[in-house]
Amino acid sequence: MSEILCHWLNRDLKVSRTVSPKSFAKAFSNGYLIGEVLYKFELQSDFSEFSESRGSTAKLNNFSRLEPTLHLLGVQFDQNVAQSIITEKPGAATKLLYQLYIALQKKKKTGLTGLEIQTMQPQTNIRLQELRSEAFRERLKNLIPRQTDFNLMRVTCRFQEKCKQMKEDLARMNIEKFEKFQKLEEEQRHFNIEKQRLNRRRQNEIMAKIQAAIIQIPKPESNRTLKALEAQKLMKKKKEAEDVANEIKKFEALIKKDLQAKESASKTSLETTDQTTTDLLNTYSDDDYIKKIQKRLEEDAFAREQREKRRRRLLMDQLIAHEAQEEAYREEQLIHRLMRQSQQERRIAVQLMHVRHEKEVLWQNRIFREKQYEERRLKDFQDALDREAALAKQAKIDFAEQTFREKEIHEKMAAERAQARFEKHYGICAEILDQILDLCTKVADYRLLTNNSLIPHKIMHDWKELFFSGNPIYEQTSLKHGTAEATGEYFIELEKRNLLDRNDYEDYKNMVGEWALPEDMANSSPPSNNYILGHVLQRLIEKSIPSQDAAAETESPSYAVKGCLLGKTLSGKTTVLKALQEDFPIQVLSIDTLVLEAIRAFHDNEQASGVKPIRKEHKGDPLSGVKEIRRQAQDSLSVPPAPGTSISLQEVGAKNGEAEGVKPSDSFLSLTVRAQLGAKSEQLLKKGRSIPDILLVNILVNAIKNMPVNQSWVLDGFPMTLNQAQLLEEALTGYKKKCKEAEKKKAQMPTLALGPTPSKEAPPLPSAFDFVVLLDISDNTSLDRMNDIIAKEISHEISHENIGHCGASISQDKSVDRNLRDQIHHRIVGFSDNWSSLEEWFTEPQNILTRVNAEMDEGALCQKVKEIFSTEIVNKKAKVEKKLEEKETDKKAASAEAPTTASPLSPEAEKDKESHLHREISKISPGKGRTPSEIQHGKQDSQHEVKGKKVSPKGKPQGGKTPAKKSPGGSADTSPTPTAPGPPKPGSEEWIYVNEPIPEELPSFLVPYWELIEKSYINHIKTVLRYLRENQHTILSYLYETRTSFKEFLRRPDHKQNFVSQWQTDFNSVPEDLWEDEETKAELHQRVNDLRDRLWDICDARKEEAEQERLDIINESWLQDSVGITMNHFFSLMQAEVNRFQDTKRLLQDYYRAMESKIPLEDNKKFTRVPLIQLDSKDISENQLRIPLVPRISTSPENVTIKPKVKALLKGKIDPSLEGLEANFEVDEKIVIDTWQQASMAISHMVAAEIHQRHIEEEKETPPVDSKEKSPQSGTNKKAKKEKEAPKKKKAEKKGKGKSSPVAEVSPITISPEELAEIEKKNELKLKIKEEHLAALHLEEVATQFRLELIKTKALAVLEELVTKVVDVYKFMEKWLGQRYLNEMASIEKLTEVARYYIETATKIQNEIYLGQEDFYINGDIKVFPDAIPPTRPPPVEKEENGTLTIEQLDNLRDQFLDMAPKGIIGNKAFTDILFDLVTLNFGTNNFPSSWMHLTQPDLQEITSLLTVNSEFVDWRKFLMVTAMPWPMPLEEELLETLQRFKYMDETQTGTITFEQYKQAGLWFTGDEDAKVPDNPLDPLPFNRQEHLIEFFFRLFADNEKDPPLLDYTQMLLYFACHPDPMEGVYRALSVAVGTHIFRQIETPMLTAEKTSLSTVSPNEEFPEAEENVTREERELKEEKDEKEEEIPENANTEKISLETLLKVFGGGNEVLDANRFASYLKIENIYAENFIKTFQDLGAKNLEPIEVNILLKHPYVQDLIANYVDYKIPDIKMILQRSEHAQGSDGERSPSRLTEEKK
Repeated sequence: MSEILCHWLNRDLKVSRTVSPKSFAKAFSNGYLIGEVLYKFELQSDFSEFSESRGSTAKLNNFSRLEPTLHLLGVQFDQNVAQSIITEKPGAATKLLYQLYIALQKKKKTGLTGLEIQTMQPQTNIRLQELRSEAFRERLKNLIPRQTDFNLMRVTCRFQEKCKQMKEDLARMNIEKFEKFQKLEEEQRHFNIEKQRLNRRRQNEIMAKIQAAIIQIPKPESNRTLKALEAQKLMKKKKEAEDVANEIKKFEALIKKDLQAKESASKTSLETTDQTTTDLLNTYSDDDYIKKIQKRLEEDAFAREQREKRRRRLLMDQLIAHEAQEEAYREEQLIHRLMRQSQQERRIAVQLMHVRHEKEVLWQNRIFREKQYEERRLKDFQDALDREAALAKQAKIDFAEQTFREKEIHEKMAAERAQARFEKHYGICAEILDQILDLCTKVADYRLLTNNSLIPHKIMHDWKELFFSGNPIYEQTSLKHGTAEATGEYFIELEKRNLLDRNDYEDYKNMVGEWALPEDMANSSPPSNNYILGHVLQRLIEKSIPSQDAAAETESPSYAVKGCLLGKTLSGKTTVLKALQEDFPIQVLSIDTLVLEAIRAFHDNEQASGVKPIRKEHKGDPLSGVKEIRRQAQDSLSVPPAPGTSISLQEVGAKNGEAEGVKPSDSFLSLTVRAQLGAKSEQLLKKGRSIPDILLVNILVNAIKNMPVNQSWVLDGFPMTLNQAQLLEEALTGYKKKCKEAEKKKAQMPTLALGPTPSKEAPPLPSAFDFVVLLDISDNTSLDRMNDIIAKEISHEISHENIGHCGASISQDKSVDRNLRDQIHHRIVGFSDNWSSLEEWFTEPQNILTRVNAEMDEGALCQKVKEIFSTEIVNKKAKVEKKLEEKETDKKAASAEAPTTASPLSPEAEKDKESHLHREISKISPGKGRTPSEIQHGKQDSQHEVKGKKVSPKGKPQGGKTPAKKSPGGSADTSPTPTAPGPPKPGSEEWIYVNEPIPEELPSFLVPYWELIEKSYINHIKTVLRYLRENQHTILSYLYETRTSFKEFLRRPDHKQNFVSQWQTDFNSVPEDLWEDEETKAELHQRVNDLRDRLWDICDARKEEAEQERLDIINESWLQDSVGITMNHFFSLMQAEVNRFQDTKRLLQDYYRAMESKIPLEDNKKFTRVPLIQLDSKDISENQLRIPLVPRISTSPENVTIKPKVKALLKGKIDPSLEGLEANFEVDEKIVIDTWQQASMAISHMVAAEIHQRHIEEEKETPPVDSKEKSPQSGTNKKAKKEKEAPKKKKAEKKGKGKSSPVAEVSPITISPEELAEIEKKNELKLKIKEEHLAALHLEEVATQFRLELIKTKALAVLEELVTKVVDVYKFMEKWLGQRYLNEMASIEKLTEVARYYIETATKIQNEIYLGQEDFYINGDIKVFPDAIPPTRPPPVEKEENGTLTIEQLDNLRDQFLDMAPKGIIGNKAFTDILFDLVTLNFGTNNFPSSWMHLTQPDLQEITSLLTVNSEFVDWRKFLMVTAMPWPMPLEEELLETLQRFKYMDETQTGTITFEQYKQAGLWFTGDEDAKVPDNPLDPLPFNRQEHLIEFFFRLFADNEKDPPLLDYTQMLLYFACHPDPMEGVYRALSVAVGTHIFRQIETPMLTAEKTSLSTVSPNEEFPEAEENVTREERELKEEKDEKEEEIPENANTEKISLETLLKVFGGGNEVLDANRFASYLKIENIYAENFIKTFQDLGAKNLEPIEVNILLKHPYVQDLIANYVDYKIPDIKMILQRSEHAQGSDGERSPSRLTEEKK
């Protein structure tokens, strides 16, 4: 079954991986191939998500995706099957593939696709299958272990194997050590045995000597006396002396005889050789010769004397030695004689000697044993030292490995953090780049919408704001119709809208940007800030928010310095603080120590009575904050611990694990706060939980509060997180509450009106610390310090290894260091993660952070921190003193303010003088308040008169009040001006504001009322500006759609081409014999005219339709609706300004009336409503309207007179279709101006009514004064009387409505000066209040009027811009329409001209005439009738040129030679006969060109000699190759390149290629010749000879016996390696055979034997030109050789060449098996084989292995062979042909008889 499936998978499906039965389970274990099978049947569309990996994740992914598809096919597949396949269970994959094979065959028969099978399933099955797939995925996830578990298991197995191997190695080492020890013991035992044997043998020898020494000593003879011995010795000496003397005499006699013989011989020799030495003697003088002889004699005499002395000295030495020997002998004899003893004495002596020897042996044994003991002790000591060194080395190695691993972990963490930073930075850059692209595309979109117009500054500013704020420029989602679920895109769009609204509001508020003052308002300055209103609001807000800083100011500042020391683990914090504590009186607080003390206090049952008095740091009970923090701690016990405290606290929990639990509530509450906090800490630690930050801060704050007030303290390594810092700051300073109060106060400050004295920004809150010092070290330094600690610990352990007891503190320190070592990386990472936020916390409000580089020695670091602390002490003292001075100055200023404020009112005389003046001012002030409004109305009236416009009906009742308003203006003009310098104006810097008391409940009403005013005003403005902004985008989109739709309408298809095609068909159908008929031409011209008229009608109709379309677009109501909507938006802005003014007026009225202790008036008057434009024509009653509507009056174009301004909008001649637009614009402009006038007049009337109300109230309060002053007023101005009537009526109405009682006249009879002063003071105060109130109203009126005028101007500009844009679009439409009409008419005229031309020339129109839209052209790609069939061109024919054989002739010769000699070798005589037969019998056969017909027998023999191989054979392939010339002669590089291409095509490396591969590889030349194609189609194409030559060379050199024919490309290239220089040809052949370039090693003679023979054959007398060519070629060859010899590199020709390759190059006498009549003349063996074998053996290749080329070329035989080998020389056959032609030209043609004779 497996083989069937493998055949199906590999052959039919051709999966990406070959599957075999052995690897079947493994191949399908990851599910990839199953997915590929399904993908090939188009069932697995998500196959691109499959993974070929064998990891757990890949398998889970693949099988999860396979499960739905397999269930869809009906294959049984669940998690068990998947697990079996994954675990490569035998047969599981085979079974599943077999089921899959059956299911796929069924699916293939049905012909259904996967989608069709899925759609055929019921909906319920699909849902159930989805649930099954999800459950399958979850179960499979549980069954398949994670890849990390696999990796861990693999690592575990590897380490287990490594451990096992190490154990085996240790066991083997122990066994080897034990065997070595046994071997040493065996050797020692053998050594001891051999030693004992030697000792025993020596002892036996000694005993033998002793036995031998026991002999019988004979008695001496009688004559052996002492005197006799001496006499005998003397005699012996005398005899010896005589003998010596005799010998000396004999020696001297002999010497004398020798001297005499030599002298006589010299004399005789001189006499005999006198004749021979005359020449020599003549060369020297006699004196020199004599001197030399004398010198030689002297030297000989001296040598003899020296020899005599040496001889005598030698004899004396011998005599002395002989005497000494005799003396020793005599002494020995004397001793023997003197020591004659008995045998018993000799035996005793031997025994004593034996005993002595035994003692020496015992002594030596003892010495040897002591040496062994010493060596053993030294060995043990050395072993101990080696063991210690090995342990130390191993510990060092372990420590280095541990350090390396820790550094790797740290580097990995650092790399992860760097990668996270990079990804964050990359994300930011990518986001910025996306936003830049969005901005660019947004600009392009706008240019596209506006037809390449410039972008307005406002739109570009909005885009830039969105870009700089990081918001997307394009809309993410729509905010118009709210969403059911608020998504992220919704909030982004909301933020974008709010940002643009804020910017638009700021521009509107500050009158910049889009709302900048236009040119006509540039002269008028914008209104100033209403400082009076700002003062009122600021006072109200301050009254509503009571000051809470009084208690804080009473506290006395402390001189205590508070700080903390932070840094990474092992940065030196504790060491520095210890040194700092020694020099300064500070308290160091460590959180670890404080927690320990708190837990210890709980165990010690510390009661509350023992608690020290707690100092008050801030307002309120200090314990209240602690209790609150404690309650928070109970709610937030799950907060993670600080990284730096978790270890020590866990140790505390472990130590106190056996402590008692928390006591009952009564006893627990009696404990101190510290003990209670310690109880909670211990309870958490016992549960295995860490102490939360809130509890740690609580413990620390409790310790700080228990210290004295002026006690300085420094925290050790705390806080470590931002949360701890914030909690500590809140517990010590309460900054959150103060920040909230400051933010609340700042939020309530008004933004529409600023106070005269801007609110002082709250100073930055004092920090809980005076300084923060960071001991900055790098991560590597921290790790190095940790490693130093571990190294010291290891050295300490090694040094105390043999000590049995260690202190508890040492073990505890070890455990702490071990915990620190385990968590060092996490601490460093935790500090690095939290430090950025901590650094921002300590530097943002006030920079209290100081960085210190802690990578220095301990002393310098401590000194640096001490300097910082000393500086902080001085700074703290200066701050405290400065604060005390400020408090004293504030107290003095407060005490000095009281008399200064009362002094201006003290003089009574001044009051009496000013009383009358105040009364007059009280009467004049209403006129002053009305003056600005009157002047403003005067301006408005003048504008009304100039424009000639009427007020709308809605403004008539309001306009009726204007006459009454002018009377105060008249009174103001007639009022006397003060002669003294004018008093300060209300609102100026010199003005003193009235700060009279107001009711306490008034701010609670007015402040929210103002907030409502401000909020509604801002929201109203933002909403209207947003609608204006969106409306602008809507207008641009509509205009763009209008332009594009009109262009598309102009491009709608027409039917002109149908008429043109029909006319062309009719025109071409006219018979050819009628083309020249005049009537026919006239008829055709008439048809052209009819076609032109019909096309003109079509163009006219299309133009009318386009004009009607343009009119429909113009007459749409879109422009009117857009203008109306825009006008309503601007009217809404006016309404917002009017509403703000009304609300502000009411707030000021209530405030000042409350200051005057008056009851607020009930304003029953409705708010003024600015009318809006009615967009539709529906009639709506006034009762149904909340806002009045103004109908739009559209004027007909006939009644419109276009004004100059309107003409400017038209920009050219007046278009009747646009007159209605311009008329509507004029009406809209009039409506805008009227609405603005109504709003302006309404504000002026409200101000006048307020002034009038003030006037009436004054009249009520002072009726006698009013009656006295009425007469002069009425007499001076009549208008004033009229104006006073209206207030009287209004006053009467108010009296009738209200329940006010009549004013009681008080007639003071007796008034004391104090009462009079009090009355004057009140009158003065009322006057000041009135002036301030009216001035505030005046400022608000001016600001509102200015805003309304700005809105009016902006509205007119926007409307004008909108109408201009629309008019431009309509004009563009008209321009496009006219241009298109003209283009269409021009194309019709061109068509008419072309048609008339073809009619006149009487030719048919073959190509299609195209007329569509506005284009006309003749389509050259389409023909309406086919072309005439061209004549067939004859095939190319090769012609004979310059005696060159044609391809056909070459093929014929090849066929003939192939039949005769298939192997290519023919005898030279047979070859000559064949050529002669072919030349003589060439008539009718065409085997040779005509130039070959003149060749004679000698010429053919000469050609044969040039082609002869080894003087006997001819290679006919070489002959055909030479006769096929001319062809491009290849260079050596080209030959090698061609060889490489052939080898590349020869994939099997057989050395042969087919014809297709040959054509694909190509030769060094191609068959692409630049042949000129003849113009005449009947002429044949030129013959491509090179292309045919390439094919011929394949046929020439290929083996045709095989099917298909195969070409031996190396052999063919060896033929082409031939060269005019034979030596160069040999080197080229060697290069081809080896495959690389072979450099020439030796110089060759300039002329070879070949050339000399050639010169003899062709003498100079007959062919001088040939001789010149030969010499020139030789010169060129010599130059090439010289260049090549100069360029030989050092390591050239290092390639190796084999004997077979060498024989292939030098193929003389190759084995030939041709079965023909010439075969008997051929040799059977290669003539060079034997010599080459000998050469290889000479060069060291005994087994004929390949040798290097450079070595081979140095052999003399090879050098000689290369110099004389001529087979690679190209013979010059052309020269023979030229000579034959020359001879034929001189002798004339030969007769046939002569030819026959030559043949015989």
